[in-house]
Amino acid sequence: MFGGGSSGPVDTTLYTTLNVRPDASQADIKKSYFKLAKEYHPDKNPDHGDKFKEISFAYEVLSSPEKRRLYDARGLEGVQGGGAGGGGGGFPGGLFSHFFGGAGGDDDDDDDDMGGHPFGGLFGGMGGMGRGGPRRRKFQDTVHPLNVTLEELYVGKTSKLKLSKKALCKTCEGSGGKKGEKYKCDACRGRGVKTIVQQIGPGMLQQMQVHCDACKGSGGKVPAGDKCKGCHGEKYENVSKILEVHVLPGMKHNDKITFKGDGDQSDPDGEPGDVVIVIQQKDHDIFKRDGDDLHMTKKLSLNEALCGYNFLIKHLDGHPLVLSSKQGDVIKPGVIRGVLGKGMPNKKYPELKGNLFVEFEVEFPKEHFLDDEKAYAVLKSCFPTSKVVNVTPAAAEVSLMEYDEKKYSRGRGGDAYNEDSDEEQHGGHHGQGVRCQHQ
Repeated sequence: MFGGGSSGPVDTTLYTTLNVRPDASQADIKKSYFKLAKEYHPDKNPDHGDKFKEISFAYEVLSSPEKRRLYDARGLEGVQGGGAGGGGGGFPGGLFSHFFGGAGGDDDDDDDDMGGHPFGGLFGGMGGMGRGGPRRRKFQDTVHPLNVTLEELYVGKTSKLKLSKKALCKTCEGSGGKKGEKYKCDACRGRGVKTIVQQIGPGMLQQMQVHCDACKGSGGKVPAGDKCKGCHGEKYENVSKILEVHVLPGMKHNDKITFKGDGDQSDPDGEPGDVVIVIQQKDHDIFKRDGDDLHMTKKLSLNEALCGYNFLIKHLDGHPLVLSSKQGDVIKPGVIRGVLGKGMPNKKYPELKGNLFVEFEVEFPKEHFLDDEKAYAVLKSCFPTSKVVNVTPAAAEVSLMEYDEKKYSRGRGGDAYNEDSDEEQHGGHHGQGVRCQHQ
């Protein structure tokens, strides 16, 4: 428990806001926050904006061990660094208005504050860490790709991810030496940088700052005799952590899921990094995705294209879907038909789905697919009568030949077979290609 002693927290309002007990674990706090944030998100409940901000603020405090200890011990006054407000009572006018009304905050939603949290501005006046004060260095985020199928993006998925990270040594609590001790590097006097002077020319000197090589720029160096036996003076240890990743229905390729503060922290003077999960969608055998729409290609026989089709597909959630044509509907090659509401769910509004589009390819029969003239006569009788052309005595009847790009070239003034080009060039008959003549 992150508490203020055996008597428990002096104030439990933030715990009540998140619907958790004062002795709740970090996993329980995070789980409850995700559930409430989803329920009261302004996109889903625009009339509960203040409630959503209260939930977000409560999570900011209780998800940080340091802020939670201060809150349990001193209430709101503790997390405000001794600012206005009582430690044990309620918050007149609502929790959110308490911070923005009389606590010196502003109404800006600055995504850059507090590591990019949308309500980081709430902490603008905490403990000298305001907009004008110094900021703690944040460690680099840890990025992990998560490969998911289109089926999993349709119905959603929960995955457990095991990762190794740098965490403050539990033995020395990140001091590298004796617990609670602060060590300064003698070489740079705790600044992490040294000033050096070098000559760049006759009578010309350059003064510049460089990282201290003795402490590697950290500003602290533990004497050999005081080094912690757990981390050997490194301040951190490698630990394993299991994250529960919730892939929501409708998420897309390259969408990110961020676990704030669950990344590396190798020094107590720096903010822990985040763990960022990047969704990587696998290719699907049948469907292609375009936003919330799905596309597929279906090959039909000529019989199905003319007389009707009826086929079965397995949708992404496993239920069968029967697609059929209306009587008299003729399908031409390349035509596209759509089915409303059979696409992907929308990420913000899963009950709303995109459309399914089917592009048809028509497979024509091979030449001479019928055996005799009678069969052709029967087939011919099924179609409208062909137009009859009056043939005059002077007319010559010819048959069209197949066009082959390998043998014929287009746009060369009537040149024909490519294999004749060498003979033409050597024979001096340039531009006089072989032509087909009809007698």
